[in-house]
Amino acid sequence: MPHPTLRLILGDQLNTQHSWFQRVDAEVTYALYETWSEATYTRHHVQKVCAFFLAMRAFAEQLRAAGHQVIYRTLDESRELQLESITANLLHDAEASKAKTIGYQLPDEYRLDQELKRLSENFGGVIETADTEHFFTAREDVAKLFKGKKTYLMETFYREMRRRHNIMMEADGKTPQTGQWNYDQENRGSLPKDLEFPQAATFPHDAQDIVEMLDRNGVETIGRIADNTLNYPLTRDEAQAALADFVAHRLPHFGTYQDAMTTRLPLLFHANLSFAMNVKLIRPQEVIAAAVQAWEKRPQEITVNQVEGFVRQILGWREYMRGVYWAKMPGFAATNDLNHQAKLPTWFWTGETKMNCLSHAIGQSLDLAYAHHIQRLMITGNFALLLGVHPDEVDAWYLGIYIDAIEWVEITNTRGMSQRADGGLVATKPYCSSANYVNKMSDYCQGCHYKHQEKTGEKACPFNSLYWDFLDRHRAKFGDNFRMAFMYKTWDRYDGETKAAILERAAWVKENANSL
Repeated sequence: MPHPTLRLILGDQLNTQHSWFQRVDAEVTYALYETWSEATYTRHHVQKVCAFFLAMRAFAEQLRAAGHQVIYRTLDESRELQLESITANLLHDAEASKAKTIGYQLPDEYRLDQELKRLSENFGGVIETADTEHFFTAREDVAKLFKGKKTYLMETFYREMRRRHNIMMEADGKTPQTGQWNYDQENRGSLPKDLEFPQAATFPHDAQDIVEMLDRNGVETIGRIADNTLNYPLTRDEAQAALADFVAHRLPHFGTYQDAMTTRLPLLFHANLSFAMNVKLIRPQEVIAAAVQAWEKRPQEITVNQVEGFVRQILGWREYMRGVYWAKMPGFAATNDLNHQAKLPTWFWTGETKMNCLSHAIGQSLDLAYAHHIQRLMITGNFALLLGVHPDEVDAWYLGIYIDAIEWVEITNTRGMSQRADGGLVATKPYCSSANYVNKMSDYCQGCHYKHQEKTGEKACPFNSLYWDFLDRHRAKFGDNFRMAFMYKTWDRYDGETKAAILERAAWVKENANSL
């Protein structure tokens, strides 16, 4: 006799190409749930919650249209039934449908992995697991590659991935095309004033019903949603259209200007694909293939540093960060190697600060649930690091505010790369800078209340005194780091009076952080 099977689909597992869906089985029902636990485990941006729920609803309709049986429970419905978690919903429906088997794809978040592993405590039937069929790597690949190592060098991992998957490689499978692995030095261009930006395709979605539902259920969110409209790709077709738009119009400048920042445009030359990829609407393999094929067809228009920089972000950083996550969780979430204890300034939730760079980056994040990687790393993250903010505070803010923030990719970037809380596992030196970097890579310093050239005085940019204060107070950690030797030599050349004035300014900044 056939055995009814109930298969769970999480909100970040919206992959229509998964082998599960390649045939219709009358004995299999798929289940997707909007739950209180997922809407509130951190305080999310309103656009983030709306994007997940809208994408899930669209995915469920696609499955139904293909002939699959689907249970979909909205937040209203799950709360009415007092089913506040994913497993509570799943067990309720397994009992109601007399399912003999529960299936789920392996989650990418540790907390959900643990929650689903406990299913067997309350379900007497068979529990089956499947891979998500999304990533280039398995969970354990990074841990295996760096077994016994104190530092996980991303470049080592990246080269291994290039060889293993034959991406941008010569016929021998060992040598990179063009003879060079990494064009990072050519990925740091500042924006010319006369550079024109191509307008990116938008994908408007009406989120009013979701917004009203969140209000009705008392879900506390952060950020804003103009006209209750989302403009992100939320279906596979839209994700493919966004990819085509990026490859056609923005890839030719992506690598050169991927680290640049400006008040003129949020997206610049970035791809607008991070949410779609992280909920698995589109696979990294097809994203990389599209970029590489465009470079091969249009080498005069798309130079190698453009495409290599893009490939490195996905095949390198994205896969690497996931591997670090599974190698080091749950302990990674408690690391605080620098013993930072400060609170985030209150204006991280409003953007109301006189510092132009932070006001713009945070304001954009509140408006769009988006900022690109250098805004996150070298503006908001850099400031939190220099100020000495507790990594828990930083994690919660990043996990909540960004539409693409799922813990496996968020926490490894913030606690590892940005805040150096992991003791140097991810980064060989802290990612910190003074205002000089901000001025070089952006137009933020123009017209700012503070002066980027000054280290002391009322108008001195807070980044400057905080930078030297950070180096001074953590000298025992970084004084022997060869990558920081030049900066410590520079600090040592200052006379005692100058040093005292800089540190005094830094102390004032830290004491008055909420009013900067």
